[in-house]
Amino acid sequence: MNDGTGLGERKRILTGIRPTGALHLGHYGGALENWVRLQHEYECFFLIADYQVSDYAEDITRVREAVWDVTLDWLAVGLDPRNSHFVIESLVPEHAELTLWLEWATPMGWLERNPTLKAELAGLEARGSVPVAFFTYPVMQVCNILMPKAHLVPVGEDQLPHIEMTREVARRFNRLYGEVFIEPQGLVGRIPRLVGTDGDAKMSKSRNNAIFLKDDAATVTEKVRRMYTDPNRLRATDPGRVEGNPVFMYHDAFNPDVEEVNDLKERYRAGKVGDVEVKQKLARALNVMLDPIRERRAYYESRPDEVRDALATGAGAMKPVAAQTMAEVREALKLNYLERP
Repeated sequence: MNDGTGLGERKRILTGIRPTGALHLGHYGGALENWVRLQHEYECFFLIADYQVSDYAEDITRVREAVWDVTLDWLAVGLDPRNSHFVIESLVPEHAELTLWLEWATPMGWLERNPTLKAELAGLEARGSVPVAFFTYPVMQVCNILMPKAHLVPVGEDQLPHIEMTREVARRFNRLYGEVFIEPQGLVGRIPRLVGTDGDAKMSKSRNNAIFLKDDAATVTEKVRRMYTDPNRLRATDPGRVEGNPVFMYHDAFNPDVEEVNDLKERYRAGKVGDVEVKQKLARALNVMLDPIRERRAYYESRPDEVRDALATGAGAMKPVAAQTMAEVREALKLNYLERP
């Protein structure tokens, strides 16, 4: 297998997100805080996958706004474009070419068994027509990872099947055409999956159950106030259930005061504390955590040229990497049709 010789002193990371809106606490706990740490250990390519939002084809304005929102959120949490590369997918057109060649090495059955694709397809079919591009975007995700020959891919728990598919595609391409790609490893964040404030599903903008990194303090406090808790607890004096209680899941994830959290749990189980106090302390912990993120976001919002420079510099860093990979792919596929035999 290709060992990545010539990739530089640091191993590489590729990870990213589809630009569908601003980022939320689920993104932070499941990915972003991990990325901030890893950017000092690896050469990181953080990708904004705008090719992969075909389900928003009729709302391109939203996609443009989301690209900006995602970049601001990345800068706000502490990702440093001087140390890492922010890459808009479509600014490196080699992504589209490599996707087409990788489709040669990807059996349809591998796509059909992808659990994320199945779940998303059901939602799209309920809305109406499904773009053709939707069915092939998992191959483009494979391309994104293989293009820079990433060694590590930090992802949410639900994306692990996709990392395995990426490894399978890399193995199959290497076997069919020659050794080009590295088989990457997945890395799940500290919080594999964060339930929404409604306690019913994964946090997401479409379900209106998310706390966004850019939400102001009052908005966060109000969202926490309305959070789902133990449905069987009717009074503050009733013993409450901590396990599976979204409010306590958020305390465990984001409140660094372990002693306070343990005290709340003990009193909640005994019926000696009400939901109001538990939620007030959660809102306070979240706002303390989010304050510096909001401050950095405001800084970059007032300096749009710095944001554009980060995106331009990232694309510039990715282009020679993509060109080198595509040269190797074309050589492996023997696409030198115009050369003399």
